[in-house]
Amino acid sequence: QVRLRESGGGSVQAGDSLRLSCTISGVRVNNACMGWFRQAPGKEREEFAIGMIGNDGIQYDDSVKDRFTISRDNAKNTLYLQMNNLKPDDTAMYYCAASHYVLCGRTEGMYRAWGQGTQVTVSS
Repeated sequence: QVRLRESGGGSVQAGDSLRLSCTISGVRVNNACMGWFRQAPGKEREEFAIGMIGNDGIQYDDSVKDRFTISRDNAKNTLYLQMNNLKPDDTAMYYCAASHYVLCGRTEGMYRAWGQGTQVTVSS
């Protein structure tokens, strides 16, 4: 069974940085596409990943490109999301997810397992 657990969220000021972690069991972090999704307050979880890492490389949504960086530690079987220059619009619950596939797809339907989420709040 695939299990994911996010950590590292918090409340920060605009312009600050945070690093989210996602510890994984049941699948090797480098043997599946891993994605990060988010859900803003009062909204449904976004259908498309804000970032993904898989055998075909790393991809980012335009909303976070050049500010967020995805990485993975194969030895620790952990996925990371480094978030720099945070904006109030980045306020959301952040989820990591493991895909059915090694090649990445953006849509949430391609992911089979999800963490519980970690809250990020950015104030202006």
